[in-house]
Amino acid sequence: MKKFNIRKVLDGLTAASSSSSSATAQPGTPRENDVVQETLQSEHFQLCKTVRHGFPYQPSSMAYDPVQKILAVGTQTGALRLFGRAGVECYCQHESGAAVIQLQFLINEGALVSALADDSIHLWNLRQKIPAILHSLKFNRERITYCHLPFQSKWLYIGTERGNIHIVNVESFTLSGYVIMWNKAIELSTKTHPGPVVHISDNPMDEGKLLIGFECGVVVLWDLKSKKADYRYNYDEAIHSVAWHHEGKQFVCSHSDGTLTTWNIRAPAKPAQIITPHGKQPKDGKKPEPCKPILKVEYKTTRAGDPFMVLSGGLSYDTVGRRACLTVMHGKSTAVLEMDYPIVDFITLCETPYPNDFQEPYAVVVLLEKDLVVIDLGQIGYPIFESPYPLSIHESPVTCCEYFADCPSELIPALYSVGSRQKRQGYSKKEWPISGGNWGQGTQTYPEIIITGHADGSIKFWDASALMLQVLYKLKTAKVFERARGKEEKPSTDIVDEDPFAIQTLFWCPESRMLCVAGVSAHVIIYRFSKQEATTEVVQLLEVRMQCEFSEVDSPDPGGEQTPTLPTSAASSSPQEAEPPNQLTAGVNSSEGSRDNIPCLQVRSSPLKQSPGYQVELVVQLVWVSGEPPQQITSLAVNSSFGLVVFGNSNGLAVVDYVQKTLLLNLGTWELYSPSDPCQRQLRSPRKPRQPSGGFCDSNDGSNNSEDRCKSPTSDGKDNAFTRSRSSSVTSIDRESREAISSFYFCESFPRKSGSLASPCLLVGTTQGSVTVVALSLQPGGDQKLQQPLSFASCGTLVQLKGGILTMALLDAAGTLLPPSCEAWYDPNASDEEKEKEKTRRRRPATPPSSQEGQDSQFAVLCSDKQAKVVAMPSQTSIYKHNITETSFVLRADVVQMTGAYCIACFCANGHIMTLSLPSLRPLLDFNYLPLTDMRIARTFCFSNLGQALYMTSPTEIQRITYSQETCDNLQEMLSELFTPVETPEAPNRGFFKGLFGGGAQSLDREDLFGETAAGKASRSLAQHIPGPGSMEGMKGAASGVVGDLARARVALDERGQKLGELEERTAAMMASAESFSKHAHNMMVKYKDKKWYQL
Repeated sequence: MKKFNIRKVLDGLTAASSSSSSATAQPGTPRENDVVQETLQSEHFQLCKTVRHGFPYQPSSMAYDPVQKILAVGTQTGALRLFGRAGVECYCQHESGAAVIQLQFLINEGALVSALADDSIHLWNLRQKIPAILHSLKFNRERITYCHLPFQSKWLYIGTERGNIHIVNVESFTLSGYVIMWNKAIELSTKTHPGPVVHISDNPMDEGKLLIGFECGVVVLWDLKSKKADYRYNYDEAIHSVAWHHEGKQFVCSHSDGTLTTWNIRAPAKPAQIITPHGKQPKDGKKPEPCKPILKVEYKTTRAGDPFMVLSGGLSYDTVGRRACLTVMHGKSTAVLEMDYPIVDFITLCETPYPNDFQEPYAVVVLLEKDLVVIDLGQIGYPIFESPYPLSIHESPVTCCEYFADCPSELIPALYSVGSRQKRQGYSKKEWPISGGNWGQGTQTYPEIIITGHADGSIKFWDASALMLQVLYKLKTAKVFERARGKEEKPSTDIVDEDPFAIQTLFWCPESRMLCVAGVSAHVIIYRFSKQEATTEVVQLLEVRMQCEFSEVDSPDPGGEQTPTLPTSAASSSPQEAEPPNQLTAGVNSSEGSRDNIPCLQVRSSPLKQSPGYQVELVVQLVWVSGEPPQQITSLAVNSSFGLVVFGNSNGLAVVDYVQKTLLLNLGTWELYSPSDPCQRQLRSPRKPRQPSGGFCDSNDGSNNSEDRCKSPTSDGKDNAFTRSRSSSVTSIDRESREAISSFYFCESFPRKSGSLASPCLLVGTTQGSVTVVALSLQPGGDQKLQQPLSFASCGTLVQLKGGILTMALLDAAGTLLPPSCEAWYDPNASDEEKEKEKTRRRRPATPPSSQEGQDSQFAVLCSDKQAKVVAMPSQTSIYKHNITETSFVLRADVVQMTGAYCIACFCANGHIMTLSLPSLRPLLDFNYLPLTDMRIARTFCFSNLGQALYMTSPTEIQRITYSQETCDNLQEMLSELFTPVETPEAPNRGFFKGLFGGGAQSLDREDLFGETAAGKASRSLAQHIPGPGSMEGMKGAASGVVGDLARARVALDERGQKLGELEERTAAMMASAESFSKHAHNMMVKYKDKKWYQL
């Protein structure tokens, strides 16, 4: 055995780095490499957000425009999401990030008022594709608790924590001098403060009467004209909400003891009725037992039958653990509808926007903490509508994402056809009622697919074309395994405490439709796509024993470059290494006997019925070795032409033939290096320990501190936040010292230096920056390889980079990507005749390129978390190098296509998104976009072709962005429109007798009451007016800023154009008027010029 010599290792590293220290071509580089014409320029790149999909994270409020049929949802982080018909959705954000406590539409006006927890209100203009704030008003002395905007009114009532009500003109966003003070509203004899305002509404039949609800239980009917209270209604329990009968003679209050009180407006002494919907009625006539608070009640009438009363909360206290319920009371029937999550808010949808007409309710929109449900009130049993929105992304937490833009066009119909059979039954037969807005006129016509892996082992395929998102197909990988029915049955071989089926990484080949997934329990599942149902009697299982052990001081001696041609085991057992305490479950201690050759999960033993779609081909499981659990899989790749799947971890790599269901190769990481390799290293290297790249961990929605969150996966230091287990946060020093496999790439290239003929190869990248080449001896085409064994040969290190390898690719001499060869898809369950037809259409591996002596014909593109290099093949000369970052690290890097050319796209932990040209690695884009604040972003960020990228911006939402200038320029056209011109329905007919005797609705000229002439000016210190970026004042402010702010002006271009057009018309009219006046004045002067004063 050779003794370990660190000097040789360091000398080798120095030689490797000095050979590629220049970013330009070096002497000896083949001349043709200099003449690659690169068409990509900086002007092709620009970064901007496009759309956000998914359920609004932490929702807090909701509003609905019954004429435009648009739904708005506000969140606790200040976000605003607007929904219309399927595919019409919009996201905007309040700069302060304060929670949205209430939303109010200006019905059919294309505007929305939002009230925030920081006591500010904002007016949003929805008539433009990207909504903008026109005005803001920030209250300084009082806290906002409730807002009310009457239909077709420009005066907004704002209730405060002090019990006062202020009035705002929504056109100018100025305060009126008219104020309703709490001490004037309540009785003078009352000694206590009534509490905050919890409700404001005007009488449906008399706009001059305002109903004010205070938290303590007092309700006041205020006469706006006489500025005094007409009636006061007192009840012992606190009020949560109030609802009017449309005739304006009765209203209902919901209380904290689970009661509903109904009041006649002219009988304030006592309620006309008191009911406890969920209270048990005692037989002795006493009051029913108190229940939980009824948080909201709505009272809606119908012409033909009984009114509907819809309420949330109010359940009995003895229903502990029961899920949140919505109660629908209609006539004598009471329906209690259980919800999956707590109710945030609900709105009853009605046929008319007029509060003084029969409401005719037809649906209830229920906003839950993690879902949005719409209930059909018109069908028996109150079924729910099938949602057209992609709100189920978070059904199980997302653990990984992949994005495929411009994929084969037949894929989406194929996935949709098998996914449509998975749809639930029992939905309402009616159309989705939230149907406002119009789709954008998108120029993007290419198909896009997003794949999400989840914690429960499920995988979802989404159609992401044309800035929309729709689920296509769902695959449940956990079906392959036996499920433990209870905690006592949980296998003690688990290596994670929870979510043992969670998807860690996946690889999908769109052309062959092969899918390979790796889970956290060290398992790999290979799937084929079939349009026909199949029953698998026995799930094919392959168990692989991967281990790594040799002496700390002795160097491995692989004995030459040849590696075994038959399945072999890597070295034998290693000293037990300390695992994180929360990664192992009970029963792994050596005192209970060491586990050996046991997988973490038990594969299903009974026959598996497989529906059309993805069907299991093979399950590969890593097993326990001498009491030590298998290491989680860090990288994965499939090649359908070769019929191979390769996966690696911190012990080494394994190659499996999924056609023959055999293990072909099992190598320790150290076996990749030849004895003379300058980059050869030992397991127990004295260098600082490093971790696998592209870590997989859960940060519990940002609960980790920022120092831990932003540490490099390959950075020096022990405290590393990137680990490969969702349930572990740190790893031992011994574990970190392992060199893990971080990346694979199948290709047809030159495995040996200065070779003349390309052959199948596997590039292997590690977390310590080595890229090695493994030559594959494969039989050409057809099924010959089924009879003949494959052989492998490790050809040593190709190049060494700083940091862990993230991605690799191969270009031809013209700079065009050489994708791994693959076969065309065929249905594995089809008849033999159909299979033969498909086989004739299969794509053959490309003809291996040849290289004339002394000339390079390929470029190997290699990117680590610190730098990128381009190596000419077969000379293996490093011709270009670019240090991407010195102080941070790259989280994700992909070789992508842009406008017919290729580049490297990188996302760094410091928030920068960068692109580099190929092959010269010129920086084309460097944009400081989004600092890494949560490991979720690192885990899910991915680039795709044609300038598309995405990441999970919250546990429930996908944010899509573009780095293409062309897409940014066309974004306005591609986005959907929220506002569409719709005529407001006619007001209800008063009828002959009501018109004759004055029994109809009473109107009020609020301008006379609240205008400056009548009410005076409000105190300037009460609130501060802030012009929004969407207003003309905001535009002037933006214009005085830096040139980059012109982008903001472009956002509001439509609105500005309209206003400037009006201004131009007014200016032209004034000029015409002035000219006319000038002419008349001149005529008058001529007429009377020579006359005396007494002659006039």
